[in-house]
Amino acid sequence: MNNAHEHLEITREFLFQLPKTDLHVHLDGSLRPETVADLARKQNVDLPSYDPKEVEKLLTVQGKVENLGKYIEKFDITLSVLQTEEALRRAAYELAEDAAAENIRYMEVRYSPILHQEKGMDLNTIVDAVLDGLQEAEKKFNIRTGVIICGIRSIHPETSLMLAELAVSYKGKGVVAFDLAGVEYNYPAKDHIKAFYHVRNNNINCTLHAGEAFGPASIHQAIHYCGAHRIGHGTRLIEDEDLLNYVRDHRIPLEICLTSNVQTQSVPSIEAHPFKYYLEKQLRVTLNTDNRLISGTTMTDELWLAVKTFHLSFEQITKVILNGFKSVFLPFDEKVEIYQKAKAEIFKLAS
Repeated sequence: MNNAHEHLEITREFLFQLPKTDLHVHLDGSLRPETVADLARKQNVDLPSYDPKEVEKLLTVQGKVENLGKYIEKFDITLSVLQTEEALRRAAYELAEDAAAENIRYMEVRYSPILHQEKGMDLNTIVDAVLDGLQEAEKKFNIRTGVIICGIRSIHPETSLMLAELAVSYKGKGVVAFDLAGVEYNYPAKDHIKAFYHVRNNNINCTLHAGEAFGPASIHQAIHYCGAHRIGHGTRLIEDEDLLNYVRDHRIPLEICLTSNVQTQSVPSIEAHPFKYYLEKQLRVTLNTDNRLISGTTMTDELWLAVKTFHLSFEQITKVILNGFKSVFLPFDEKVEIYQKAKAEIFKLAS
């Protein structure tokens, strides 16, 4: 890239217009407040208030929470309204609609189907409902989507294996990867090694939440025990230079979520986030929302936060966005196609 764009002023509006990806976004953390209120009313779920503004106050983190565990507690409320096919379909559709509205061209939505079984829905029904919602949105908006099925660190590894089998059964039908989410401390990824072996043995991608609330050892396990193709967060990777070099050399993408990392106190402040260090070290960093509702953010907000905090140049912001397109869990030829398209669109907007 030449320096033709060095004087380009990067505004929030400019970032909004750019084509983007969101590779790390949780379905159950990304509902519209109005939808939570509406579903709760229809399903007779008790909420302190059914006013969308109050629901938003209740569910969106204001400032910081004590730790990741406290952050995860907010999902109890969103999950309570996501126990029917209709609710899941609607949540998936609206998430894709909201993403498309800010020019996200490709999004991978993750969730754990076992958390939606309180009313007895079977796993296939749950996966089908989400895929239906996303596919409906794809027909109407300029967005492509994929689903990532999550195992959960704190549940029995046999359940993770069952979820891995579920992911494999949807290979080529909309599910693009398997993930391990949840509280890291005391729940090592290597306990779930059978699930990851099953997924990789069937040539399916995997990503793991690691190094968010626990040190580099967690990232080490994710890569060397579980064979992660991407790392969710990776905030603590900075503490192990040798591992950092390995991640860089192998082009293992990091799914960075700035706002949520500050909220969960994975980093003491936004200024202390290693994002810029990783970028300058040539790691493949991507930016993502994590949870649009619970973190009160959008992709445009995440990029804008990065630009304001780390004074990113046009070249750097382009690199981060294109890293997203390089890191999508799509077949190579399709990945090349959407990458080239996005690149052309970015430079056209910048000219």
